Amino acid sequence: MGYACPVCETPQSDAEHLANHLAFTAMLGDDDHEAWLDDHAPGWDEDGEDELADRVEEYAKEVGFPQVFDDTTHDHRHASDEPRGGDLFEDELARANGRGRGSMAGGTGGGALDGEAQEILQEARDMTREMLDDEDESADGNSDERDE
Repeated sequence: MGYACPVCETPQSDAEHLANHLAFTAMLGDDDHEAWLDDHAPGWDEDGEDELADRVEEYAKEVGFPQVFDDTTHDHRHASDEPRGGDLFEDELARANGRGRGSMAGGTGGGALDGEAQEILQEARDMTREMLDDEDESADGNSDERDE
């Protein structure tokens, strides 16, 4: 069993996936998802996945959600550029840029990206690094106050 999104009816496998779907869709600019979250889960943008899942689960209709097990396998007999079940995002991106599996491991990925895309990627890396540093400080108890 899974849950249907209360906004767009898209089926999700569990409450955590539903929470992620709602939050990511809202953050990507979908006003309907954002308004629903604002109405039903105020402060949603400050919740973690588990907290948001607990808050939205009660509003979601349970639906059948088929479990597909081929999403963790690769059939290497096909040389197609089409995405296959089990592909990681990096695998799909590498294939789209004409590189083989594992070429994103170094994290550079700069080959086919234009200047703007490289800037966006670098900004995302910096934001991730900053977020991880903040988490480390919180875990150490050193983040009593932050300058903003």
